[in-house]
Amino acid sequence: MEIHRFKHLLVLIIGLIMSPVVQSMRFDLQSGTTKCITEDIKNSAMSVGKYTVISPNDAYPMPDTHKITVRVTSPYGNNYHYGDHVDAGTFAFTAAESGDYMACFLASDHKPPVTLSIEFEWKSGVAAKDWSKVAKKGQIEILELELKKLFDTVTSIHDEMFYLREREEEMQALNKATNTKMATFGFLSLMVCLSVAGLQLWHLKTFFERKKLL
Repeated sequence: MEIHRFKHLLVLIIGLIMSPVVQSMRFDLQSGTTKCITEDIKNSAMSVGKYTVISPNDAYPMPDTHKITVRVTSPYGNNYHYGDHVDAGTFAFTAAESGDYMACFLASDHKPPVTLSIEFEWKSGVAAKDWSKVAKKGQIEILELELKKLFDTVTSIHDEMFYLREREEEMQALNKATNTKMATFGFLSLMVCLSVAGLQLWHLKTFFERKKLL
């Protein structure tokens, strides 16, 4: 009884921890427009995604008006997936660099315009692992599997904390450099203003002396 209760507690904890790394959504896309979705993925993390255009009529094949172009790119513009004139697809990759990865959906222009409904699911990190294959391959007990999930999740959170710390240090360094540049620019601006004011005073003094007003 205690083991059964502990098992459910582990599942609940894992679900709560893993929920932020899964994007599952359904959105509308007008023909002739593009919608992009970003996901912050750290280096060496696995990422998988699946998208499907909802058919306007299940009794008929998918019309050409409901075909889309999908592109997944890295923070530096490298292509990880490209689908042209498709109504469904999947992608999977291991991130080679840290940052915001982008999935863009483009609907071709049609007259009259149509509205497409798209279901999209994007998983990264621990959530992207296929745990059913892990359990089948290792023939381990359910409790051991849940413990392995929890261990990998904690490891992922630990790595994520260090990654966020590195990003914070980068932002602090950028802020420091920006403040230094702004201080230098402010000092130079002050010197220019003082120089202009001095030149104006010298010009006025010369003018008044020439007119014999001083």
